[in-house]
Amino acid sequence: MTNEPPISQPLLSVRNLRVHFPVRSGALQRTTSHVKAVDDVSLDIHPAETLGLVGESGSGKTTVGRAILRLVHTTSGSVTFDASNVLAANAPQLKALRRQMQIIFQDPAGSLNPRMRIWKIVSEPLLVHALASRPDELRERAETLLERCGMPRAAANRFPHEFSGGQRQRIGIARALALSPKFIVCDEPTSALDVSIQSQIINLLSDLQQDLGLSYLFISHDLSVISHLCNRVCVMLQGKIVEQGPREQIIEDPQHEYTRELLGAVPSA
Repeated sequence: MTNEPPISQPLLSVRNLRVHFPVRSGALQRTTSHVKAVDDVSLDIHPAETLGLVGESGSGKTTVGRAILRLVHTTSGSVTFDASNVLAANAPQLKALRRQMQIIFQDPAGSLNPRMRIWKIVSEPLLVHALASRPDELRERAETLLERCGMPRAAANRFPHEFSGGQRQRIGIARALALSPKFIVCDEPTSALDVSIQSQIINLLSDLQQDLGLSYLFISHDLSVISHLCNRVCVMLQGKIVEQGPREQIIEDPQHEYTRELLGAVPSA
């Protein structure tokens, strides 16, 4: 993975993004105040680049990722992906954008339907977007994706509960790749895994990026994970980005006290 600063136009541009959730109280559940989960966030992600978004639990980083994909309602701001206005897209336009923008969830067990066989889970996006319909075609595509993510083709006929956490996360990654996206939100994809498995998943994501030219928004509370995968880093605190810059600058010369606290919490070898 290159560490040189990107010179291309951003694939994704977020400007002045705000997500405020209403707080309701009283018998009539009237809105009495708002929680500013995301407050004036701006960032860019370039083609084949990984931007790390790091902060403690509740800092708003997951809400940023979901707002970019329009999985939560935004209060104000703009999100531009590949010259398309994401927040203004109508239903057909949004469906087309979803082919290019995918997500890997934090909890691999909770994001997989326990009643579906693995090949149906991985190939479901192809069915939804009418890119394939024959069962044999869907199954072949699923097996190929599973194999690419380090799983045996025989796994296609099994159910999610038959796999470990790391294997389930590989299945989730295979599903995210089904539509050949350009951009993936990685929402703490290693935080629920053992340390020994985390490095395998990080290496898989890095290999896929090199092979497929993917761009990632990698969300994590762990700066040690961020330092292994990301080109640039944004540090979030209470809904705001308090510091951002190249990985080496953030790790070696942090300017904000909160960033120094995060670095101090990273265990030494």
